[in-house]
Amino acid sequence: MVRAGEGGWLFDEFERQSVVSVGWQEMGPLQTLKSRAEFVAAAERAYPGGKKFSLAISAGQLYRFVREVKLGDTVLTYNPAERAYLVGTVAGEYEYVPDAAGQQPNRRAVKWRGRVARDTLSVATRNSLGAISTLFALPAEAAQEIESQLTGTAALAPVAQPGLPDEAAEDAVVDLYKDIQAKAFEFIKDRVSQLDWEDMQELVAGLLRAMGYKTRVSPSGPDRGKDIVASPDGLGFEDPRIVVEVKHRTAAMGSQEIRSFLGGRHDNDKGLYVSTGGFTKDARYEAERGRIPVTLMDLDDLVRTLLEQYDRMDPAAQRLVPLRRLYWPV
Repeated sequence: MVRAGEGGWLFDEFERQSVVSVGWQEMGPLQTLKSRAEFVAAAERAYPGGKKFSLAISAGQLYRFVREVKLGDTVLTYNPAERAYLVGTVAGEYEYVPDAAGQQPNRRAVKWRGRVARDTLSVATRNSLGAISTLFALPAEAAQEIESQLTGTAALAPVAQPGLPDEAAEDAVVDLYKDIQAKAFEFIKDRVSQLDWEDMQELVAGLLRAMGYKTRVSPSGPDRGKDIVASPDGLGFEDPRIVVEVKHRTAAMGSQEIRSFLGGRHDNDKGLYVSTGGFTKDARYEAERGRIPVTLMDLDDLVRTLLEQYDRMDPAAQRLVPLRRLYWPV
């Protein structure tokens, strides 16, 4: 797969000129580069401010385009407007065309063979074609299905009617959504874990403000068992007065830490103990039998609360863990 630019805006150019092309024009001609390491080094020279991980991915795609793609390989590109894949055969070696359209000077000639409608493909194949990479290799099963559709050796897959999705397709979409949702949750946990202690404290305070409380965050130094005090008036005079301890470390909190936290509380206080390292069983038991109500919040609980309250959080708190909303068909 070689994408025709964002949104397929170069699709007509690909078809009319019988080419596929990729950008990264700042790197110049690539004929002299042989190994993947040389492509990475060239990318780092051309984009000195780029992130190493992103540059390595880009260099890998260029290496594949220049060195791995061979004459006779099948290539396809996608036209979102038509919901169709243009399928062809690589007909030329790599060439560098500096005045190419769309600032995509790295080209391969292609002999186009025909189109395959996206709606005729199985859900599994459609999912495999959804990668965001500019260039990637298709799974063997997807390549075989596209070839069968192109040559007419396979029956067209039934197209689901609006409002009447077939069960297999619906199950596949649900499974994909659950997989993406689970990965997103773990990625958010990764981002939260990377916060320093002060930012973690501010994040918890931001969550409480989103829930309607006013907060007072303790300054750096001895906190006397409290990092944040939250209450309706912000001064702790009105009930409920919530006293918060934030521990941002990998070790789980034990019963002794919970006893120490509870020991400094007033009778009408409510307690919230946040530990990104979690809690031992004894710590949870200690919290359950404490003389005041106390909620223990581990990293999973923190992220779930973050997702529930995110839209109500103020911009300062949102900036600590920037998130983007994803819409999914139901």
